[in-house]
Amino acid sequence: MARKPIKRNSSFPPQNNQSMYVGVFLLIVLLGTLLVLQFTSQPGEKTLTYSQFLGQVTNGNVALVRIEGQVIQGEFKNRVENASRFVTILPLMDEELLPLLKQAGVEIIGEKVKEQSGWSLTWMIVGGLLLVAFLLFVMRGAQGGDSSRAFTFSKSRARLHRENTNKIRFSDVAGCEEAKQDLQEVVEFLKRPEKFNAIGARIPKGVLLVGSPGTGKTLLAKAVAGEARVPFFSVSGSEFVEMFVGVGAARVRDLFSEARKHAPCIVFIDELDAVGRSRGAGLGGSHDEREQTLNQILVEMDGFDSSEGLIILAATNRPDILDPALLRPGRFDRQVVVDKPDVKAREAILKIHTRKVPLADDVDLSIIARGTPGFTGADLENLVNEAALNAARNNRKKVTMEDLEFAKDKVSLGPERRSLVLSEEDKWMTAYHEAGHAILGHILPLNDPVHKVTIIPRGQALGITYHLPEVEKRSIVKEEALQNIIMAMGGRAAEELKFGKDYISSGASSDIDHVTRFVRTMVCEWGMSEVLGPVRYGETEGPVFLGKDLVTRKNFSEKIHELIDEEVQKIIAQCYSEAIKLLKKHEKKLDLLAKTLIEKEVLTADDLKELLGEAPKKQFPRLELIKKELEHPAQA
Repeated sequence: MARKPIKRNSSFPPQNNQSMYVGVFLLIVLLGTLLVLQFTSQPGEKTLTYSQFLGQVTNGNVALVRIEGQVIQGEFKNRVENASRFVTILPLMDEELLPLLKQAGVEIIGEKVKEQSGWSLTWMIVGGLLLVAFLLFVMRGAQGGDSSRAFTFSKSRARLHRENTNKIRFSDVAGCEEAKQDLQEVVEFLKRPEKFNAIGARIPKGVLLVGSPGTGKTLLAKAVAGEARVPFFSVSGSEFVEMFVGVGAARVRDLFSEARKHAPCIVFIDELDAVGRSRGAGLGGSHDEREQTLNQILVEMDGFDSSEGLIILAATNRPDILDPALLRPGRFDRQVVVDKPDVKAREAILKIHTRKVPLADDVDLSIIARGTPGFTGADLENLVNEAALNAARNNRKKVTMEDLEFAKDKVSLGPERRSLVLSEEDKWMTAYHEAGHAILGHILPLNDPVHKVTIIPRGQALGITYHLPEVEKRSIVKEEALQNIIMAMGGRAAEELKFGKDYISSGASSDIDHVTRFVRTMVCEWGMSEVLGPVRYGETEGPVFLGKDLVTRKNFSEKIHELIDEEVQKIIAQCYSEAIKLLKKHEKKLDLLAKTLIEKEVLTADDLKELLGEAPKKQFPRLELIKKELEHPAQA
């Protein structure tokens, strides 16, 4: 399909409008002058010529005059045309005026000439401020020189990226291969629409990208436009809504009008939930500007045919709160999930972000990828940047593995706090606490291998034990969960074992919080309690009047609640008891590890292997038995 030539809407005001601005300026000056005259003139005052003034004096109808320079103001004895006061100008010095006034018995008051009236000065300042405000408004609306934007409230704020300026391709996006495969059909349609039209297929009008913040939804949309080599309109959902009623809907109409002129093209709406929330979600279900904008989006998406070559992409991290009318077939009828990357995807993302970063020979990106579970693409980009900054700070020309490890720790846990002064008691308490975690993590076969132990304070923590997953986990078995709890309670268990119950510290607060929530999840959601069984306790729901913000509703009795609390306490107590028993068995290794931490402050996986020996191999005994039975089934 040939791309249509670019056309521009004529907008108000026209582009060559210097004369119009001059007219507006003169109008403001005129209005300012009228305001000054309005506020400085006195009501009921008649303007006389000098001859008329002399006639009134001769007739004896002037009671009082005030002379200020050449300005003469006075009061009539009898009203003249319903005016009790008058004003006139003395054209020349008249030496006969004063004798004439005295002869007529007129009271004469002389006043000093004033430089400027207070009201006049005030309104000159106000007029100047109005003029400055007007010029600033024009400049702000110009947006890079286009002064016609000053009055175009209803014009779309979408940014147009030309096909020859968008250099982003699918090769620049890693970690979301399934999403790229789904979007490849959109690219193919924009390139060769006749292939789909010939068979009667209809490409989706709208594609909704769903994923956590930082997973690359906007980058994917730009890559689609870059691959298809078509114009790309980018706008945020919040840019539609203004304080003026009807502006959002007008901007939606203008956006789709411009997009049709540049078809084939892509329109990308970021943060769709800003205008796409379920209607009636406000308190009382009132109609507001956002709902009017949403209604216009729905109308526009119904009003175009996909054969026009207009594709709507949108991104959100809250698909649960979107209006159902947006998600029905014919609008956003395809959802593409952009999930957090797994270990292989993280390694691919790191390779992309290190293209322009010189790496040392010791760098192994697979280790960094394994040690960053839960990181998004944006997090990994920040990690690489922090590593490069650290290398430059230390006058290195290449980024080393040490820089990447430093950046990983800084991004996930915060910067080191070497300036924090710890007492001797705190150092030993922290060393034994982290040694307890490390030993249990090392000897329990279903735990992730310990990667590093440090007693250097980071963020709010005085010490940290790092684990490096061997594989990406998608599920967890009960025994593995219990071993994780035992390892997490190892810090508190080591403190009690070496210092006694009366000298345990508050350093285990985060461990206790994590374990409590984890065990409650095991009992209430995963069905890992023998007493309560495989039942879900607690339902998640979203009240409409709160915009479907998730809350948990209690759907069980007080008796069940007591059983849940008892099960949580029982599991934690059993795991804590097991942690103390294991540490007593390996108390010599605990002492050795704590002493070494005091000396070195940081221990790597190789150091732990040297001190504690080889870690047991991770295995699931029942799984091995099942494999053997399948390979050699028993004879009936």
